[in-house]
Amino acid sequence: MAEDSLAGRLARAITLGGPIPVAHFMAAANTHYYATRDPLGKAGDFITAPEISQMFGELIGLCLADLWLRTDKPEVHYVELGPGRGTLARDAGKAMAMVGLEPRVHFVETSPVLRASQLALFPDAEFHDDISTLPDHAPLIIVANEFFDALPVHQLIKYDGKWHQRLVGYEDSAFVPMIGNQVPDEIIPEELQGSPQGSVIETSPASVAIMRDMSKRISRQGGAMIVIDYGYKGPAVGDTLQSIRNHEHTQPFNNPGEQDMTAHVDFETLGAVGEIEGARVFGTVGQGQWLTRLGLVERTNALANVHPARADQFNAERDRLASADGMGDLFRVLALTAPGWPEPDGF
Repeated sequence: MAEDSLAGRLARAITLGGPIPVAHFMAAANTHYYATRDPLGKAGDFITAPEISQMFGELIGLCLADLWLRTDKPEVHYVELGPGRGTLARDAGKAMAMVGLEPRVHFVETSPVLRASQLALFPDAEFHDDISTLPDHAPLIIVANEFFDALPVHQLIKYDGKWHQRLVGYEDSAFVPMIGNQVPDEIIPEELQGSPQGSVIETSPASVAIMRDMSKRISRQGGAMIVIDYGYKGPAVGDTLQSIRNHEHTQPFNNPGEQDMTAHVDFETLGAVGEIEGARVFGTVGQGQWLTRLGLVERTNALANVHPARADQFNAERDRLASADGMGDLFRVLALTAPGWPEPDGF
């Protein structure tokens, strides 16, 4: 490997300083990965729901517009965390504008490549490197689609009857998972302490910190947040770390910075953080069920009626978004609202 590549730098750092936590490896890999390419679409590594169908963003926009209408049309700002190419915001914005909702757009995005695509669609958008600079004077309507799964996770592994941090070492020209220092039993949820040898627990302090901040903002300023991602109801055991390249699953520790690394989202923890910070929490529900309740079938039929030659395409898009064989069950939806704001539709 080239010494100036991310893999070369990580290998050198680990060789000189010792193995590093999985979270540090994942953070370095994804920071480089997203900063250097557009990973979306057939020419990229994976495809997200907004890129599959315009209906996904449209229904999210209608859900947010409905909340806004039932809250007496306050001044709001639209915020998207990790907005990809801006496709979701474009489709949601068109739907919101149909009822007169045209909020100021804010993108939390660090990738210069993706920012360029977003800027082409939203030349007046405000860009933020992190959530600390978001508006603090008005309600926020926030969307996080496939955002939390890319945040780094720490892994703990049961070994020799005790829990240890999982690290990444470098041996024989390869990055490999290793057993690190023992951690106190007290930090392990009681129901998981008796897990068998080799069990893995994942935690994401970065996800908790972001959810805490956004929940505080919503509770204080007003607004709502919709989180859509693949995940589970924790706490639970399981190694969910995965990577993908050219639409194929790969070994997570190979080629750092050249493939997308993700882990399943612990929705139970995110919801608990929201409640602690004073937000109202709804869900989770499966993405398929949620979109169907919002009118996915009706929207599919309407598009097919207007464009009959594309009816099969629209039906295929619907099935990919909502069926159990597609994204319908694996992807979950969680919503938060400010106290006094109504329950979002679909829950």
